[in-house]
Amino acid sequence: MNTTILTTSTERDYELLDSGDSEKLERFGKYVLARPDPQALWQKDLSIAEWEKADGVFNRADDKGEAGSKGRWKMKGSVQNKWPIDFAGLKFFIEPTPFKHVGIFPEQKCNWEWIEEKLKTQSAKLKGETQTSKPEILNLFGYTGGASLACAAAGASVVHVDGSKVAITRAKENAELSGLGDMPIRWMLDDARDFVKRELRRERRYDAIIMDPPSFGRGDKGQVWKIEEDFVPLFNDCIKLLSAKPLFFLINGYAAGYSPIAYANNLKVLQDRFGGAIEAGELTIEEAKKERSKGGKNRLLPCGIFARWSAR
Repeated sequence: MNTTILTTSTERDYELLDSGDSEKLERFGKYVLARPDPQALWQKDLSIAEWEKADGVFNRADDKGEAGSKGRWKMKGSVQNKWPIDFAGLKFFIEPTPFKHVGIFPEQKCNWEWIEEKLKTQSAKLKGETQTSKPEILNLFGYTGGASLACAAAGASVVHVDGSKVAITRAKENAELSGLGDMPIRWMLDDARDFVKRELRRERRYDAIIMDPPSFGRGDKGQVWKIEEDFVPLFNDCIKLLSAKPLFFLINGYAAGYSPIAYANNLKVLQDRFGGAIEAGELTIEEAKKERSKGGKNRLLPCGIFARWSAR
C-alpha cells in the first residue's frame, strides 16, 4: 500500500497564506486569522509586518501552549463573531472558538470530493434499475457537518452523530446556508459508541460509514472517549452495521503519534470480505503562491491522516 498525500489548494474564500514557527496564517473569506499549529516546524516566509495585519490572533491561556488548551482570540474591531464562506462547493459559517478551531477543517476537502464521487458513481450504476431508497450514510463525530453535507449533496440519506450540542447546531446552520436544509439528514446528539450499539440492537444497516474520532473527548452525557481504548471496539461494532454491499468506509485521524497505516490495517477486514481498494496517507494544505527560487514548490502543511476503503 502506497502512502497518498491529499492536498487542499487555494479557493476564493480560503487560502493558507503562510506557516512556520508553530503557527499558520489563513484567510477565511474577508478575514485573516493567525493561530497555532504544531506541525509548522519551519521558518515563516512572510514578514512580521504581514502577520501583524491579521484580523484575529489566537493566544493560548497557558504558557506551555499545550494542544487542546483553551485560549483567547484577539480580534480587530471590525471582525464579526461569525461570518459565511463558500468552500468546496458548500457554505459554512466561520466562528472562532476558545480552542483555536474556527468551524471547518479545510484539509478535509479532498475527502468530501471523494465521497461525492463514490456516491455519484453508485447512482450511475443504478441508473435504469429500480432504486427503492437513497444510500444510507452514518457520519460519526460529525462536527459541523462537512462530510454530511457532501453526502446529502450527492443524493444520500445521512445520520449525523456528535456529542456536542454546539457542533450539531452549527452543522444544521451550515446545511441551511448550503441550501441543504430539506435534505434527509438526521441530526443526533449522542455518544458515538452508545448510538452504534443501539443501532445494532435495532438491526439497522448503512451503506457507508465515516469516522472522525478525536484523541480524547466526551459524549453528550460526559462519557469519556480515549482513542487508544475505544477506537477498535467502536470500529468493530461499525463493521457489523454495514449493509450486504457497502460502498465505502472513511476514517480520519488527528491523534498525534498515530500512522495512517494503523487505520488502514483495520480496513483490511473489509477488503478481505468485499474486495475493493484501500488508500491511506496524509491530509495537507498547500500554501498560497509566493516568490520562490527557480523550481521551488509551495510548501504543504500536514494537517492529519486518513484511511479509506471503497468497493469496486
